[in-house]
Amino acid sequence: MQRIGVFVCWCGSNIAGTVDVHAVAEALKNEPGVVFSTDYQYMCSEAGQKIIKDAVAEHRLTGVVVCSCSPRMHEATFRKTAQAAGLNPYMVEIANIREQCSWIHKDMPEGTEKAIILGKAAIAKVNLNVPLQAGESPVTKRALVIGGGIAGIQTALDIADAGFEVDIVEKEPTIGGKMAQLDKTFPTLDCAACILTPKMVDAAQHEKITIYSYSEVEEVKGFVGNFDVKIKKKARYVKPELCTGCGLCTEKCPQKKVPNQFNLGMDNRRAIYIPFAQAVPKIATIDADYCTMLKTGKCGVCSKVCTAKAIDYTQKDEYVQEKYGAIVVATGFNPIKPDKFGEYSYNKSKDVVTSLEYERLMNAAGPTAGTLLRPSDGKHPHTIVFVQCVGSRDTRSCGKEYCSKICCMYTAKHAMLTREKYPDTEVYVFYIDVRTPGKGFDEFYRRAVEKYGVHYIKGMVGKVTPQGDQLLVQASDLIAGEQMTINADMVVLATAIEPDKSARPLATMLTASMDTNDFFTEAHPKLRPVESPTAGVFLSGVCQGPKDIPETVAQAGAAAGKVIGLLCKDKLLGNPCVASSDEMLCNGCSSCEKVCPYGAITYSDKEFRIAGKTVVRRVASVNPAVCQGCGACTVACPSGAMDLKGFSNRQIMSEVDAICK
Repeated sequence: MQRIGVFVCWCGSNIAGTVDVHAVAEALKNEPGVVFSTDYQYMCSEAGQKIIKDAVAEHRLTGVVVCSCSPRMHEATFRKTAQAAGLNPYMVEIANIREQCSWIHKDMPEGTEKAIILGKAAIAKVNLNVPLQAGESPVTKRALVIGGGIAGIQTALDIADAGFEVDIVEKEPTIGGKMAQLDKTFPTLDCAACILTPKMVDAAQHEKITIYSYSEVEEVKGFVGNFDVKIKKKARYVKPELCTGCGLCTEKCPQKKVPNQFNLGMDNRRAIYIPFAQAVPKIATIDADYCTMLKTGKCGVCSKVCTAKAIDYTQKDEYVQEKYGAIVVATGFNPIKPDKFGEYSYNKSKDVVTSLEYERLMNAAGPTAGTLLRPSDGKHPHTIVFVQCVGSRDTRSCGKEYCSKICCMYTAKHAMLTREKYPDTEVYVFYIDVRTPGKGFDEFYRRAVEKYGVHYIKGMVGKVTPQGDQLLVQASDLIAGEQMTINADMVVLATAIEPDKSARPLATMLTASMDTNDFFTEAHPKLRPVESPTAGVFLSGVCQGPKDIPETVAQAGAAAGKVIGLLCKDKLLGNPCVASSDEMLCNGCSSCEKVCPYGAITYSDKEFRIAGKTVVRRVASVNPAVCQGCGACTVACPSGAMDLKGFSNRQIMSEVDAICK
C-alpha cells in the first residue's frame, strides 16, 4: 500500500466558490493509503509547492494526489515539485476538480460531493501506480516549414538565422502566398511586394534554407525530435537547375487561353508560365492540363526556343525522404467562394467581385495594369459599394460563424485607395460593426471616413440585382431606420477567410488537432498559443486562426523561437507512459499494428517453452522511443495483451470502482 498525500487547491474562488475544499480534504483523509490531507489557496504557487515538498519529507509519502485544475495546466508543475522532493514524478495524479467540477456546478453540496468522488478515483489509481523512467531520444537538428507564405518565410528565416537547417515545402510554383497578390498593406499602405520580395530573396539565398516549391508533404512518421517526412516534388516538366527564368518560353507558347490563377482567373496566361515577375524560385512551370505537347504529343515550341535546354516533357514526380526534429505548419488561408450567396449575384454579374479580385484590379501587375476598370465592359466605375461580412459571423451553412478579423481593415484600405486615385468615385461601405483592434487601425479607419469621404452605412445589403449595365443594391440603414437603394457600377464583397484545403489532410498526417472550422488547435490558447498538442508540431499564421500580417509575422517569430528551443537540445526525454505487450497473451493478430498511428508496433517470431515443448509464436513488440502512449492499441487488442504503462486496464478499472462505490 502506498503512503499518499492529498492536496486540495482552492484556486482562489474558482474551486472554493462552489466546492467546500475543507470538506473534500477531510473526506479524502480516510481513503486507503492516505496518510496526509490538506487544502491551500493556491497549490501551484511557490508556497503551495513547499507544502507538498515538506509533506513528502515529513510523512514519507510515496504518492501524491493534487485536487486542482486540469492536468493540462499544471501536471508538469506538480511532477517537477514531486521530483524535487525525491519522488518519482509519475507517482503524481491530478484530480481535475475545476474544469470537471466547480466550473460546471452551481450547487456547493453537489460540487463538493463530485470533487470527493474525483479525488477518490485519483487515490485509487495512485495506489496502483509504479515508478516510471523516461527514456531518451536524440534530436535531428533540422526543421520543416509547411507553407511558403509570409508566415512560413519568416519562421524559416528566424530558425535559419539561429544556425539550423530549414526546409520550406510550398505547393505552388513560388513562395510568397497570399501576400504576393496584395497591392498595399494596412495601416501604413506599404507596397506589399516591396516588403515581401526581400524576404523571399533572403529565404532563397540563405545557406541554411532549402525551398521545395511545387511540392507537397505526402507522409509523416515518427515523433518529436525524429520525424520522417516524405515530400513529393511535382513534375514541372522544366529542369530547375537549368532554367534561367528568362521568360522566353512563356512568351512563345501558342496556348495562351489558360485562366491565370494568380489573377484569380480575371485574365489568361500561357500553358508554360512563371506566376509573377518576382517569383522565387523564378522557374517556369508547364501546366499539364493545358499543354498541347503533353496532351497530344504535338507542339514543343517551348523546348525549341529554350536556349538553356531546360524543358523536359518526360519529367516525373520525385520523392524526397528527410528527417526533421520539428515541424511548423504555415498552410495559410483562402477567401471563401461567394457562389452560394445568391443575394449578391456574384455568379450573375462580372461587376460583383471579391475583395481579393478587387485587390488584383488595383495592382499595377494585375489584369488591368493597375487601372480600375469594370470587368464587364472595361469602363471606369463611378459608384462602388463594398459589402462587409460576406460569410463571416454567419450562422447559415454556407457561412462561417467566426469573425475573419481582416475584412474591416482591407475594406477601409480599398475604399481609401479608390478615393485617393479616383476622386470622382463615390464609395459606400455597408457594415455590421467596424472592428479595428490593432495598432493604428482605428485611426486608419477614421481617415477613410474623415479625410477621404467614404460613406460608411451601418446596415446589411439584402439584394444585388443586375439591371442593364448597373447593379441595383437594396440595403438597410439601421441608424436612419430606412431602406435604401443605390445604383452601383461595381459591388465588392468582403468575403470570409477559411483555412487552406490542405490543412485537414495534413492534420491527419501529423495527428494534430483541429477545431470545427478546420483551424489548427493550439496546445493552450493563452500559455502555448503557437504549439500544437502534438509534441514537435508548431503553428504559424492563419492556419491557427484569422490574423493580419503584423500578427502573422509576430506568431511566426514565436513559433521559430519554440523550434529553436527544441533543436538546441541534443536529447529529449521520452514519455514513459508507453504501450507494452504481454507476449504470453498475444495471439499475433496484428490488430494493434494496424491502428498504431506512429508505427511503433512490429511483429516477430519468438520461441516459447510451453508444457516442455518449444513453440514458435508470432508476437507484438513495441518500440518505446516511437510510441506516444495514445492507447489505441490497448483498445484494439482482442486478447488483452496490450497495456499502457501509467494507464493500465487495472488502474483504469480501479478508478471506475472508486467512482461507483
